[in-house]
Amino acid sequence: MPSDAATHTLVIGAGPAGLAAARALSQRGIPYDQVERHHSVGGIWDIDNPGSPMYTSAHFISSRTMSDFPGFPMPEDYPDYPSQRQILTYLRDFSDAYGLTERITFDRSVTRLEATDGGWRVNFDDGSRRDYRFVIAATGTQWHPRLPQWPGTFDGEIRHSRDFTDADDLVDKRVLIVGAGNSGCDIACDVGRRAERTFLSVRRGYWFIPKHIFGIPSDVFADSGPHLPLPVEQRVFGAMLRTLNGDVTRLGLPQPDHRLFESHPILNTEILARLQHGDVIAKPDIDRFDGDSVVFTDGTRETIDVIIAATGYRHAIPYAQEYFGTEDHPDDLYLSVFSRRHRGLMAMGFIETNSGAYRLFDQSAQIVAGYIDDALHHPARAERFEQLIDRHHPDLTGGIRFIDSPRHLGYVDSAALRRIYDRVLRQMEWSAA
Repeated sequence: MPSDAATHTLVIGAGPAGLAAARALSQRGIPYDQVERHHSVGGIWDIDNPGSPMYTSAHFISSRTMSDFPGFPMPEDYPDYPSQRQILTYLRDFSDAYGLTERITFDRSVTRLEATDGGWRVNFDDGSRRDYRFVIAATGTQWHPRLPQWPGTFDGEIRHSRDFTDADDLVDKRVLIVGAGNSGCDIACDVGRRAERTFLSVRRGYWFIPKHIFGIPSDVFADSGPHLPLPVEQRVFGAMLRTLNGDVTRLGLPQPDHRLFESHPILNTEILARLQHGDVIAKPDIDRFDGDSVVFTDGTRETIDVIIAATGYRHAIPYAQEYFGTEDHPDDLYLSVFSRRHRGLMAMGFIETNSGAYRLFDQSAQIVAGYIDDALHHPARAERFEQLIDRHHPDLTGGIRFIDSPRHLGYVDSAALRRIYDRVLRQMEWSAA
């Protein structure tokens, strides 16, 4: 490990959030160590990383226009929605451009954090230990699958979507995808082209947002259009989607059981076309298994060979779970970053939101770096921020009542979070160095 006694900060992980943190620290001249358990930069976007949830056809669900790191735009020749390979290249180029890659210790894992009087004792997988005043956990959200248990016995194969790479081994199979989130819909479209029969089990109704509106990426359209009061926005854009998509119940899908924006958006133009062409068949929730069959809540039954459960992830931090609370989502975090209970402990990259995350990562990284810089050089101002950590409880929902589900624990509205980040940065007189 390249650090010396002057290093006060450890960044764990070299995915997008870890890189944002490293750049902000580097720009302020703050000494730090960074470890990554895989062989290179990229996190989940490196499909070769063991446990990566990536599949070959994966693309960003936010547009490149709204999803880059400030000061480092995505290449002009990238499409509106870059592929997994392009995002990985972008992240590695970003890391190289700011001199971050050479400072990362790869193939090094953290096995445990222990609180000490002055900060944190970090245990590594090579048996070494090192003490830090600040620890930034940036190990990401999509490594620990959430796999429900269903009644009955199933004779076929059950796999989580994390283990799906492509549909090559599903030719001539009858496949059931469970879950209509963005990954579930992508996988259903892939499988629908190859399998003998493809079913998509949908527990609740969703709003399906096309990736382009009037030829413009949907997030660009929303950002550039008139900013209306939330109830008006829900009515106007809800009516627009009903006009664009028609009545989704004719495709076997239930009507949404919530207002627009109250659930994580499903940005997928293709899934409705696959349903319309019969390549994918919508089914309700699973009632039970029965040998080689799946029985659904409407009483219908289908013979199934393979079940792919696109049922999400636990946001676990195994090396420090006792300090972050529930495995469902790190709890009691100020601005979705700073632990209120444990000074000097931060979690970056665990933001669940309705828009591109990289700019939020950058803003939160500027706040983290500003705080650490002040703690090292301007303790009185750092103490003022610590009072905010303890007492400031801003509304990060933007007035949206998100649905009650594990996915939406700690869920925030991107626009609301950006505004509060900006306010804190101004209040503390922090900005990018």
